[in-house]
Amino acid sequence: MSLPSGIFQGSFGQDMAIFRTKTHWWMLLAFLIFIFTMPLYSSDKMLTMVTFMGITIIAVLGLNILTGYCGQISMGHAGFMAVGGYTSAILCAKLGWPFWIALPCAALSAGIVGIIFGLPSLKIKGFYLIMSTVAAQFIVIWVIIRLIGVTGGVNGLSIPRPEIFGLMIKSKASYFILVMIIACFATYFAKNIVRTRVGRAFIAIRDNDLAAEVMGVNLWIYKLLAFFIGCIYAGLAGALMVHYYSFANTEQFPFINSVWYLGMLIVGGMGSTVGVIFGVVVIKLLEQLVIIAGPILATHMVPQVAASLALICNGLVIIIFLIFEPRGLAHRWEMIKAYYRRWPFSQ
Repeated sequence: MSLPSGIFQGSFGQDMAIFRTKTHWWMLLAFLIFIFTMPLYSSDKMLTMVTFMGITIIAVLGLNILTGYCGQISMGHAGFMAVGGYTSAILCAKLGWPFWIALPCAALSAGIVGIIFGLPSLKIKGFYLIMSTVAAQFIVIWVIIRLIGVTGGVNGLSIPRPEIFGLMIKSKASYFILVMIIACFATYFAKNIVRTRVGRAFIAIRDNDLAAEVMGVNLWIYKLLAFFIGCIYAGLAGALMVHYYSFANTEQFPFINSVWYLGMLIVGGMGSTVGVIFGVVVIKLLEQLVIIAGPILATHMVPQVAASLALICNGLVIIIFLIFEPRGLAHRWEMIKAYYRRWPFSQ
């Protein structure tokens, strides 16, 4: 990463740091203050929207590790979220476990299921791997529906309000704070994965798995590890989603969500942690814009078209990015920063 003129790094640790200048630290502090003070000046509707953005960011961070960094395309991410969501729901509702214990167990269970469905990646790739992950989505949902005595089947499962060390999380503001804290730690961990030996192995597999194997990268271990870590994020997001509703139902994890998660990566930029945030925010804001504009446009167009406006807009945005900016908003953001650092000699 280039730095403004006059700023130098005196050690390898400083050169690898995420926040390398005082400006970076001040920007981080301003961002955290803005996020965690939102309940003071935001409506419940705004808090709900940003809460779901945080949950989606957690889920897409896992998909970015699996697909963006390791190159293993998954179209069953919503299914792995369902595993985490129902694990947490069953532990809390059926066994009476506290929320703060059920949450990591939910993430771990999704990671284990991810390893099972990640086994085909050792032998297949590309289109065939996509189809195997699509199968994972429907297999997981089918199993949940069939286990009526445990999961409630199609009727779903009611969950008690989350409680952490005696503190009941009831209001939208308190749950917003909880999700934002978890999302911040999840983002920090995801950012640091690529700075480790594991992250470099993921990138090597993504770029050329045959060359990576020749260099000594164990494809068997690292591909399954990518599925494990990516699905841990999915399970965590799924658990947070069902606890927000205090109810678990398979309709919360439709297959189309897996498609949109991949679309968010395309819009934001695959293989970029900041790209995940950009992609989620853009797609979620677009959905809100459609909700606002939909009733107005419905009077001037065919009702069936107006009802499908969200799908049309999301699909159109993804196509535009695939054609004109395949590296996503993260690449454009890097270009803006480079222009700023080199100004007035940017040309």
